[in-house]
Amino acid sequence: MSQPMPILHHFDQSPFSEKIRIIFGFKKLTWNSVRISRIMPRPDLMPMTGGYRRTPTMQIGADIYCDTQVIIRELERRYPTPTLFPAGNAGMPWALGMWTDRPFFQNTVTLAFGFIGDKVPQDFIEDREKLRGAKFDVAAMAAALPQMRDQFRANVDWIEAQLGDGRQWLFGEFSLADVSAYMNVWYARQSVATIDEIVKPLPRTAAWEERVRAIGHGARTEMSSADALEIAVKSRPESPVFDDPLDPNGRKPGDIVSVMPDDYGKIPVRGEIVSLSAQHIAIRRSDERTGEVVVHFPRAGFLVIPG
Repeated sequence: MSQPMPILHHFDQSPFSEKIRIIFGFKKLTWNSVRISRIMPRPDLMPMTGGYRRTPTMQIGADIYCDTQVIIRELERRYPTPTLFPAGNAGMPWALGMWTDRPFFQNTVTLAFGFIGDKVPQDFIEDREKLRGAKFDVAAMAAALPQMRDQFRANVDWIEAQLGDGRQWLFGEFSLADVSAYMNVWYARQSVATIDEIVKPLPRTAAWEERVRAIGHGARTEMSSADALEIAVKSRPESPVFDDPLDPNGRKPGDIVSVMPDDYGKIPVRGEIVSLSAQHIAIRRSDERTGEVVVHFPRAGFLVIPG
């Protein structure tokens, strides 16, 4: 029996979505694309996620996967060949992702929006201030451009150094490490017209970037958000129930918790634990528009709050 097709809720300019699109290409997957707005509202997606609004979200039937960490784990579980973790590299690519997703990404965001400057739409600024719970100060980003160029160059120089022995990929074979590091180079290229001034003098990084880009995005078919919502309504969650006897806080299936990111977009999603491990937690919730869904989150970088 064939697996249901993944549905990615994303927008084309999203760097975190690009990570997943490259993985679709690497695994040669066929997938459905639901293009969501860069800013709120997203009326057909919020009933599925319970309010979680960072991009992207992956949907498989009535199972909803929030954050690229848990999306990648599910794709690797369902489609293990070719693997994103070759030659026993099962841990360090994840750790490297915390560098690319947090400090390297924040540097790249500041560089990108500082370069655009006053061309950033006001409705986008207001939306991101709500998401981050802090001022989205484009003027300050523009003032920081010289420092951000320095920082971006320092980050990509690490990529250059890792490729220094002539290898094609960061860990020898293509892996999640390449996907994660590529995200910020790709994102900077979308907005910063002068990015080649930094990247071109790093020939190994420039060639590596071209190799990753050539992987492509797999076979993409567009789908409306209404059709995706209808799939959730007509499906039942497939997530098995299992516990984690080593959970350091004694959490178990059946407990009511709220889950949210620990850095920004701190919107709690409340539900009943279905399963949990060191790296994931899945909670069951119900919405009048979707019926029952199971929403999946990673543990690293997320808070789990009782009650």
